[in-house]
Amino acid sequence: MLKLIEKPEIISFAGGLPASELFPVEEMKKIAVKVLDENGEEALQYSGSQGYLPLRDHIANRMNSKSMTDVNAKDILVTSGSQQALNYAGNIFLDEGDIVLCESPSYLGALNAFKNYQPKVMEVPTDKEGIIVEELEKILQNNDRVKFIYVIPDFQNPTGITWSLERRKKFMEVINKHEIPVIEDNPYGELRYEGEFLSALKSLDTKALVIYLGTFSKIFCPGYRLGWVCAPKEILKKFITCKENSDLQTSTIGQRELSKYIDDYDIDEHVEKVKATYKKRRDLMLSCMKEEFPKGVSFTNPSGGLFTWVKLPEKLNAQEIMKKCVENNVAYVPGGFFFPSGNKENYFRLNYSSCKEDKIIEGIKRLGKVLNEEVSETVEV
Repeated sequence: MLKLIEKPEIISFAGGLPASELFPVEEMKKIAVKVLDENGEEALQYSGSQGYLPLRDHIANRMNSKSMTDVNAKDILVTSGSQQALNYAGNIFLDEGDIVLCESPSYLGALNAFKNYQPKVMEVPTDKEGIIVEELEKILQNNDRVKFIYVIPDFQNPTGITWSLERRKKFMEVINKHEIPVIEDNPYGELRYEGEFLSALKSLDTKALVIYLGTFSKIFCPGYRLGWVCAPKEILKKFITCKENSDLQTSTIGQRELSKYIDDYDIDEHVEKVKATYKKRRDLMLSCMKEEFPKGVSFTNPSGGLFTWVKLPEKLNAQEIMKKCVENNVAYVPGGFFFPSGNKENYFRLNYSSCKEDKIIEGIKRLGKVLNEEVSETVEV
């Protein structure tokens, strides 16, 4: 599928890519020179495994202002993207046959990272407010090998759903009762287009159970591969050991360049520009979908993030329809991949951040044409 959608004539809504035209290229040219002029020898040398202290200070300050946490630099490890942290979580917690819990559906990249350690992945049902805590309670009562639960409370990938504050509080009550570690993945949290920021699970953590993952990939530049783990002291030590044993450290010069950018420029102003562009593209995509998609096809209306999640009539298979979409030069990600248990093929994910407006309009027209044909054939049968 990936080979097919690389063709230039195909309009792809499949990737989770930021808009590359928003990257601060000119600013980073200046920053790169400045870092080398001021601290060239240090910037090109090995550095500590936990990460560059000024950058960790910046990360802690952003977490505290955006996610209502109370953390500092010593609580943070800088990683090569948050995907590395997901792999470390599997390394630290999982043996073959252990149980990982996740939302239904859940992020494919995390599921693949955990898969290396051969756990059993169990889905917890969700609704429009997030994970259903009563169902979580039942699972925890009946399974004694649950090692952690992986969740994305803000603008979830793939659904775009954001947990309500009430749901977050109830979730943490269950977590505290059973004392189960939580991997809170928050790559999209700053990309909120309306409403107020909600407290991270980490901010509600009273028993040192929440391991928070963040990244600059979605709000800055993914090419720097700069993410982080914020975890309780004893757990963070294990993540640091994984870091030491795998690649020693995250890029020294990359960390210094990002930290210097935050010193010299207003990263919040940059994020606001990103948000304004993505909000416009989200609104356009949803508007086009309402016009072009047939009755019986529904989709989420996310208040932030990069994705909307489409539900087809149950008889339709998004993987099969994908083949026809590619023939019409448009692509998405079939939703079945996001369900560990399988057997749910009538969903697909659309990304609105990486395509410019004219591509969104034309791509949704092409997609709507295929869907109208498929739904019509189903009704006739």
